[in-house]
Amino acid sequence: MTAPQRALVLVDVQQDYFTSGGPLEIQYPPHAESLPRITQAIDAAHAAGIPVAVVQHTMGEGAPVFDPSKPGYEVHPDVAERRTTAWHQVVKNYGSVYAQTDLAEWLRGHDVDTVTLVGYMTNNCILASAVEAEGLGFTSEVLSDATGAVDLRNDAGFADAKTVHTTLMALFNSNLAAVADTDTWTRAVTAGQRLPKSDLGSSAVAGRSAPVQS
Repeated sequence: MTAPQRALVLVDVQQDYFTSGGPLEIQYPPHAESLPRITQAIDAAHAAGIPVAVVQHTMGEGAPVFDPSKPGYEVHPDVAERRTTAWHQVVKNYGSVYAQTDLAEWLRGHDVDTVTLVGYMTNNCILASAVEAEGLGFTSEVLSDATGAVDLRNDAGFADAKTVHTTLMALFNSNLAAVADTDTWTRAVTAGQRLPKSDLGSSAVAGRSAPVQS
């Protein structure tokens, strides 16, 4: 098996996700834990010569969040201080990092076949990006401790952030993306190896035989 040609994509690591008590403050894993893992991944990517793209979401001026004229739109300082002129800048309007952006073209220009996703939110932009990547021909990786989710409640029900996040990690690894923590990913990068991933059939069989959780 050939070594993966990776790129690290920083998805919406923007201040609106860190605002205490804000509507989008990341709940699980807490952003105080996931942010250091994001910066760890950046440092590992730089050390390995892996190209980096930084993505910011905009909802336009006057929007309650991701207003490009407001501080909440800005990339977190711990990420911004690591930015180099080689980073590719992407501004998006949709959940997927690929939707109506030049990211796929940039990735192909760097001969990338494997995209490592970190950032926010697990339940929106990470999910949308992993789904679209399949049709574009990219292999996705998701770092479980360098992403994060929020509590969700609507007319369909309620799901706490931990349930949302851990459920999506199992879903990703069953088909859409290889899932690992940042330490495991860093070791794979150093060794030039791919991350292991399950498949839908195996995950379904194992799920049928797993004990029921109360």
